[in-house]
Amino acid sequence: MTSGECCACAHCHRRDFAHPQGRQRGFGYLMVLFALAAMGILLASAGEVWRTSGLREKEAQLLFVGHQFRLALASYRDRSPEGTPKTPATLEDLLQDKRFPTPVPHLRRLWHDPMTNSTDWVLVKPGGRITGIHTRHSGEPLRNAHEPRDTTLGGTRSYSQWVFEATPATAAPVAAPVDNNNTATGASP
Repeated sequence: MTSGECCACAHCHRRDFAHPQGRQRGFGYLMVLFALAAMGILLASAGEVWRTSGLREKEAQLLFVGHQFRLALASYRDRSPEGTPKTPATLEDLLQDKRFPTPVPHLRRLWHDPMTNSTDWVLVKPGGRITGIHTRHSGEPLRNAHEPRDTTLGGTRSYSQWVFEATPATAAPVAAPVDNNNTATGASP
């Protein structure tokens, strides 16, 4: 063999065919490209699952924090002395209610909004006093069904529509007539 010839095969002497080893190297390169593409698709789908999981966790945290504010607003209302407003003017009033000789905490701490990671809540203030809160985040919720305490949140199209307000004050239970004769009501003795 001379230095200009690679081998004595028929493929090398024809100009329209590549060397068999060259075709093998191209096939291996193509397989590596397909493997990389498949790994990219798998990683993209795993990233989507991870993002959805994180969003579900933030939703659960928002529902928990919203319920804490709901309880604090109800406590402020239910413990209000006669002649004082039933709703707070600021969120700090929930942390230390100074309407009493000893300040009363209705909320343990000022919770962060898990959707925006700040304490900058949107306050629902008809008449200048806080009756509820909601997040500034306008994303679409994943959750459609809620626990009984959160049924008012169903059917909303954005997290900013999840308004957390104090539950309505329950009326005092009506006293049922007591039958001290140990007989069924309406039965003759």
